[in-house]
Amino acid sequence: MKFKEFDFVPEIMEGLESMGFEECTPVQELAMPVIWKGTDLIACAQTGTGKTAAYLLPVLNRITRTKSQGINTLIIAPTRELVLQIDQQIEGFSYFCGATSLAVYGGGEGAAFDQQKAALIQGADIIVATPGRLLSHISLKYSDFSTIKHLILDEADRMLDMGFFDDIMRIVRELPVARQTLMFSATMPHKIRKLAQSILHNPENVSIAISKPAENIIQTAYMVYENQKIALVKALLKGKTDYKSVLIFTSRKVNVSGLVHELKRMGFKTDGMLSDLDQKEREKVMLRFRNRETQILVATDIVARGIDIDGIDLVMNYDVPRDPEDYVHRIGRTARAQNSGVAITLISDLDQHNFKKIEELIEREIIKIPLPPDFGEAPLYNPSSAKRFARRPAGRPNINQRSGSVIKKKDFRHRDRGTHQGHQAE
Repeated sequence: MKFKEFDFVPEIMEGLESMGFEECTPVQELAMPVIWKGTDLIACAQTGTGKTAAYLLPVLNRITRTKSQGINTLIIAPTRELVLQIDQQIEGFSYFCGATSLAVYGGGEGAAFDQQKAALIQGADIIVATPGRLLSHISLKYSDFSTIKHLILDEADRMLDMGFFDDIMRIVRELPVARQTLMFSATMPHKIRKLAQSILHNPENVSIAISKPAENIIQTAYMVYENQKIALVKALLKGKTDYKSVLIFTSRKVNVSGLVHELKRMGFKTDGMLSDLDQKEREKVMLRFRNRETQILVATDIVARGIDIDGIDLVMNYDVPRDPEDYVHRIGRTARAQNSGVAITLISDLDQHNFKKIEELIEREIIKIPLPPDFGEAPLYNPSSAKRFARRPAGRPNINQRSGSVIKKKDFRHRDRGTHQGHQAE
């Protein structure tokens, strides 16, 4: 379905054409008609499916037609990075229609808080906010939400995982009952259904199955003990010049500083991104990475769903994510715009069960490459007996592994087509 088949005002169509938007994605095709008619919506769609445009375009179209006063739409998102990303997309889509928006998030300087306060008092068309900072403004009693027509919760599952349920309910109590509420979530566990029942009225449901990683992502893994991980990262990256942009994910903040220190010692331009940084520094880190001033970014999951950077050559999972869908989000940062990319995951002896769930989700067995010979023994990949891991003698690969540890893209591509077929035939 094409965007021109919808009855968008000329200003919105001009913006879409200037950005090269022609064909709707599945979530846009299913969700926009529901939003268009004013019905509440609960949509299951992951990052990268076009869900932001799915809710922004109908809302911007309505704002352009009505020219209402005060705050028209409130969008709540879990992280500062995602808030900024949504705000940037609003700026692009609304370029010709003149709708105003403001990102409300914590960690900035006093001037940023004052700017947010002024927008909340005067009434920008769209406010995009993190729950915590928005509540800070609400508690000071100058926010006027009486004109709000739309409430949008983006990545609702992640907000509940971060403990924002009570904050969301406090915000909802400040809003008019007569509004359209749209909830977007990558997963639909019971807690999301409970939230939907609390704040949505007779919602329609749209569900887009989680997409598999792009075919041009070369996925591999290494079995490794925890104390071998840093040495393996250094071995895999040593002397590699074909990776201009590398993103390393770790589940623990303590690993960020250690990796950054070791990679800087090797001469790599490396930055770390974690929640302890203030907002100004986090924005500087992301800007350096976008501008290729930084070659390697080591990050916690705080950026897994918010980062939107093309041209990342390698994504490395230093830790296996607990949620299989987070794996898809993480490695989806590479191989964008028809480019190829590499995704490497380090599987410790305690992470095998979680990695097996990833393989089941993507319906694919990922090749396990043996450690370099001088690393000695490694865990066997045997997720069915997660608490009883056998060891192998140094230098002897187990039956789940294949020889070779060179990580050039062309070598992985060859291995993925040939060796993997032989492995499955065993």
